[in-house]
Amino acid sequence: MKNEYQPTRAISYHMRDRAQTLRHTSPPAEQELWSILRNRQCGGYKFRRQAPVGIYVADFVCIPMKLIVELDGPSHDGTVRADLEREAYLKAHGFRILRFTNQQVHEELEGVFQMIFRACEGE
Repeated sequence: MKNEYQPTRAISYHMRDRAQTLRHTSPPAEQELWSILRNRQCGGYKFRRQAPVGIYVADFVCIPMKLIVELDGPSHDGTVRADLEREAYLKAHGFRILRFTNQQVHEELEGVFQMIFRACEGE
């Protein structure tokens, strides 16, 4: 299929290094969400953190379910246009995108988790 995203091992060194740097410098909200998504804790679904997806790096991605979870914190202030372009690219490759704020993760972690789980289940 033309627009079907296919993960590949041929990720550029730049993208791999950028993703690795982002994993090592993740904000507290991202670490908090990762603590409940890692090791298939979300209904057995495997998530990757700061993973290259095409020309972008997704905060969290479940490749089999074509689901990306993005956290919006201060780094996203003033990036509305870039975020829209990124979202259009990812959607064109068949991904669904859930967005949460850092504040939502800190204050409503269980609710955020339930929304992610329901999205994985196709609800």
